[in-house]
Order: sequence, then C-alpha cells, then structure tokens
Amino acid sequence: MDVVLLHVDGCPNRRPADGRPREALARTGRTDIRVERREVASAAEAEAVGFRGSPTVLVDGRDPFAEPDAPVGLSCRVYRTTTRLAGAPTVGQLLEVLR
Repeated sequence: MDVVLLHVDGCPNRRPADGRPREALARTGRTDIRVERREVASAAEAEAVGFRGSPTVLVDGRDPFAEPDAPVGLSCRVYRTTTRLAGAPTVGQLLEVLR
C-alpha cells in the first residue's frame, strides 16, 4: 500500500492532517507503511496528480475523498465529516479507506 499526503506551502490544515494517516495505519496494524509527504508547487503539477486541494491523501495513487465536481488546483480543501466540515479527513474516515 502506498500513502501520500499532498499539500501546498503554508496550508494551515497540513499539521492536523499530517499525523492522521499514520495513526490510522497504526490502528490497522500497518506500521510498516511509510506516509510520504509531497508539496504541490504549481498548477501544472496539481493538474497532473488530480490535486483537489490541500491537504489531499492519496491511497495507492487514488484520492478516496475526491468529490467528482471539485476543481483541481492550488487551494485549501474541506472534508465532510459526520458532524461538520473539516480541514482534513478524520482518523475514522481514513480507517475506512485503509482497511
């Protein structure tokens, strides 16, 4: 399994998002998987990777939280959780896609 955290420079939601994939992986017993962090620095790069905002978590190259009508580009992103909109997916949401 390949897990990548994509972000833009200065994203305020990077910090909350940073540890959640690792926590979810640890809860599933997958401490052997390393979470790669990668900055998206240009519109062309955002287009090439299908970047729908910062932060984005890719699992095996796929964005499991992508909404079909969300634009690609260098922007902040919000996630729908069970209780509110948030700047990063919850550990519970990540557990669902990492199992």
